[in-house]
Amino acid sequence: MVIVLETTALETFSADQMMIVDHSVAIAEEMVCNYYKMSANQWLRHRYDVKTLADLAPEETVKGPFAQVVRYAGRQHEAFLGSAVYDFYKICLQDNAILGALRASPILVLSPFLTYILVHELVHIVRFAKFYQQFHAPPEEKQKEESRVHEITRSILHGRSITGMANVLDYYAQWRADAQDVADTNENIS
Repeated sequence: MVIVLETTALETFSADQMMIVDHSVAIAEEMVCNYYKMSANQWLRHRYDVKTLADLAPEETVKGPFAQVVRYAGRQHEAFLGSAVYDFYKICLQDNAILGALRASPILVLSPFLTYILVHELVHIVRFAKFYQQFHAPPEEKQKEESRVHEITRSILHGRSITGMANVLDYYAQWRADAQDVADTNENIS
């Protein structure tokens, strides 16, 4: 269950942090594009945008995750036919959750942490766009998909010379272990 938050009192990225967001987006795009061996033309076909808390609608602001992907139906201006509709994804960064995690885990640094988050969300978008995963999957399938995407994200980022990334991968290692325990429990119940 996702809880929508009132955004007026939530902490947002500073101007300096927004420059880090921009840089992290560029790094994440390049890494995901290279991982999936997509040309620039193929990459541009996956229409998405990255927004921070200051630019999110109230329903795009959630409690818990560091980011979420929201899917919209896009349409070119003056295109009225149903065949002109395409999926448009928005990566909604939750500044307050990200900044809170940085305060709670001093070993984390904003740039590599954001890079991980953005690579993760871009992998989701590629998987939705290539029909490897349904956007509206049942909850148990969504949990398995989260585990798959974390593994792909780890393989994309592991061994990269990004200062601070080893700490981020260690931070997510516990999440991966917890997710595997949940998946194992769910399979034993079935």
